[in-house]
Amino acid sequence: MNGDGEIVWQSKRTDFYKKAFDRLFDAGLLYPCFCRRADILASSAPHENLVYAGTCRNFCAEKIAELSKIRRPSYRVKVFGESTFFDEHYGFQKIDLQKDAGDFIVRRADGNFSYQLAVCVDDADSHVVQIMRGRDLLTSTHQQLFLYRVLNFTPPQYAHIPLLVSEDGRRLSKRERDLDFGFLREKFDAKQIVGKILHLCGFLEKPCPLELCEAISIFDLKKLPKNDISISRFFENSI
Repeated sequence: MNGDGEIVWQSKRTDFYKKAFDRLFDAGLLYPCFCRRADILASSAPHENLVYAGTCRNFCAEKIAELSKIRRPSYRVKVFGESTFFDEHYGFQKIDLQKDAGDFIVRRADGNFSYQLAVCVDDADSHVVQIMRGRDLLTSTHQQLFLYRVLNFTPPQYAHIPLLVSEDGRRLSKRERDLDFGFLREKFDAKQIVGKILHLCGFLEKPCPLELCEAISIFDLKKLPKNDISISRFFENSI
């Protein structure tokens, strides 16, 4: 939903993303990439962050034409310089874009625009000034801020918050058949879920049913823990 209260469907906003893509292309910030994810994984050391090495960054026109006959490329944006921002919960953040993030995809080989580009265009068009989301997106904020900068958009203020994670510390996912709110609703009602979350975050001494409006009144970002919370704790101290 945008600032005017209208529902925004990304599937209907391709023209907006194309305009931003063209601006990046005309500025010489994009290049075709023919690498497959498997190729990138194979060239990376085990357990290291996956940072694109820039394999296709400096291909000549002849090389691009040759590879285009074999495979349709995705398009990456050329990053440069440092990226800094202050997160309202995790504090000052700083990376070297080329070393720590690498050139990233803004349009996939199937022609669809990436999340990174789409979310920046949508938020800028909707005049979003503050974003609160899970800390798993903390590092990708640098990529989005880079797009804000080169597209001359006004960036929002960010606040990232800890996640409910599996017992072994993984981010919960459908692929791994982890517990979701559908399962929790079978065990608890909405007030109990809200009360448990507020208790696990340290806002309540013990879990008790809570209306959402009550939760809002006692929420304090400064008191929110920085460490993730295990979903197993959800079943402790039943209400």
